[in-house]
Amino acid sequence: MIEVVQAFDRKVIAQIESDDASALERKLVTATKLFRDRKAWLKTYERVEILQKLAALIEKQRELFGSRIAMEGGKPLTDALVETDRAIDGIRTAAELLRTSGGREIPMGLTTASIDRRAWTLLEPIGVVAAISAFNHPLNLAIHQIAPAIAAGCPIIIKPASATPLSCLEVVKLVREAGMPEGWVQSFVPEERGLSESLACDPRVAFVSFIGSAAVGWSLRSKLAAGTRCALEHGGVAPVIIDKSADLSDVIGPLAKGGYYHAGQVCVSVQRIYVNRDLIDHFVERFSDAVGKLVVGDPLSAKTEVGPLIKPGETDRVETWIKEATDAGAKCIGGGRLSATTLKPTILVEPSKAAKVSTTEVFGPLTCVFGFDALDEAIAEANSLPVAFQSSVFTQNLKTALDAAERLDASAVMINDHTAFRTDWMPFAGRRVSGYGVGGIPFTLREMTAEKMVVFRA
Repeated sequence: MIEVVQAFDRKVIAQIESDDASALERKLVTATKLFRDRKAWLKTYERVEILQKLAALIEKQRELFGSRIAMEGGKPLTDALVETDRAIDGIRTAAELLRTSGGREIPMGLTTASIDRRAWTLLEPIGVVAAISAFNHPLNLAIHQIAPAIAAGCPIIIKPASATPLSCLEVVKLVREAGMPEGWVQSFVPEERGLSESLACDPRVAFVSFIGSAAVGWSLRSKLAAGTRCALEHGGVAPVIIDKSADLSDVIGPLAKGGYYHAGQVCVSVQRIYVNRDLIDHFVERFSDAVGKLVVGDPLSAKTEVGPLIKPGETDRVETWIKEATDAGAKCIGGGRLSATTLKPTILVEPSKAAKVSTTEVFGPLTCVFGFDALDEAIAEANSLPVAFQSSVFTQNLKTALDAAERLDASAVMINDHTAFRTDWMPFAGRRVSGYGVGGIPFTLREMTAEKMVVFRA
């Protein structure tokens, strides 16, 4: 039995039956049998209808999903409702993609050996999908795994984060209500940690979608069965560069949002802010004022802007990292603990470049501010870590914007916006330690298909 508690006050909100090894085996047998029986594959129009109905069912429960996300994950209600809206739109995006997804013609007749032939490709489901999701977007991340699998025609077994399983479990129920035959979308909620690895590494699994820590993700990848493809989405230590030409009026709001949204528990949350020394004093003053006004507290309150961390242990860890940085000479602005899981937003000015807060993803309500003299210096610092995900630069100089966009080591560079910007149809991927493969619903859909070529000799 797994006990689910509210992130904010640790009150029990649900108890759910856990899955054991025998349950995993049953689910894998069911998924494998469905995939191997081509007569059981759903027609494209059936998958479109199921996705459309699923979107409508979630839309009817929009407020309920928002409250559920706020309770189990601690995301402020306003943002939880936005997450729900994104999930609904993402499902519809997956359905719409089926109108244009297809194979392609392969040119023939280019040599004497290839004359009198026509060739084209077909897209087929890759096979059984194992999805391991994360706690910080308990609905939308599940949708990013489930909706593409439905669209591709793949059976999927999804394991939600043990701290936040409720949104995912409800989606699996609604998929069935939307008309999906039994067994195509299954949840897996084990208490034993090793069973997650057993799911991912089973040779019957064709594709693994993992969202979580780099240490766990890379370890899993090293153990996958031969032939299993995967996508890994990890985190970063997202850098922002504020050029001397930037208008601070356009900077403060986006960075206060991008640094403290969901208490910093976002893989592309603003963490390292590099400010031209001509602006740094003015920036710190204005940024501190904006961050200090953020409303911290109960995520179920419509006024709350910063909620709790997912567990007391995470709060302890972030506090320890902040203390280590301040003991080593960093200036601390804000901070403090409101409850077992809730921290006030913190700004650290000029922490050591070797401190944990400067080198490792914090996943908490904390940003670090550093001064720089030349753009080359800022770009070098931004690129100095083995992680590389999204980054940003604020400037009114077009040359600086284009220069930084090309030279920053990142999968995406935002110009005059925070690093946490994302739409669900854009490519979303970490480089190097930060991930493998490309996320985003259209790209995940493509990853979950296999291309087959047909060559017809006239």
